[in-house]
Amino acid sequence: METILATAPVNAPQKTDQRAGKYLTFQLGNEEFAFQVLRVREIMGVQEITAVPQTPGYVKGVINLRGKVIPVVDLRLKFGLPEQEYTQRTCIIVVEIHSDAHKHLIGVIVDAVSEVITLQAGEIENTPDFGNGVATPYLLGMAKIKGKVKILLDIDIVLSAQDVQGLGGF
Repeated sequence: METILATAPVNAPQKTDQRAGKYLTFQLGNEEFAFQVLRVREIMGVQEITAVPQTPGYVKGVINLRGKVIPVVDLRLKFGLPEQEYTQRTCIIVVEIHSDAHKHLIGVIVDAVSEVITLQAGEIENTPDFGNGVATPYLLGMAKIKGKVKILLDIDIVLSAQDVQGLGGF
């Protein structure tokens, strides 16, 4: 009986333990965000994007990535931030999202890529409660590193297949 009681609390922080690992950090405005590195397929400079009519404003269009057409989303616009001119540091991060047992590649435009970091479970906190009416299911948590906070994003929720339906073979 003592063994059962001893093992029960160990499983409690499992969500935090699953979030530990390597993350690619990037900037949108003054804030730093991060995706799990295992979801990142490629990082490239901004290239010519073919606009697709009647798509949401944050969907910039599609690009040809080695013969495969993939949709491109401006993450600034997706998050409701003001549009900004692209610079030399602006990048497209090609990520893999999972939805309905399918995998899709989507390009995400960010202001700048920062670095790859390794986070331990103790460096990640759960997302704070922002009060009634504020849902944040797309946040994996908040990383505390060197006195700064980096926002960890769940790429499958930030970029659902419904966001870019009809583009790039979805």
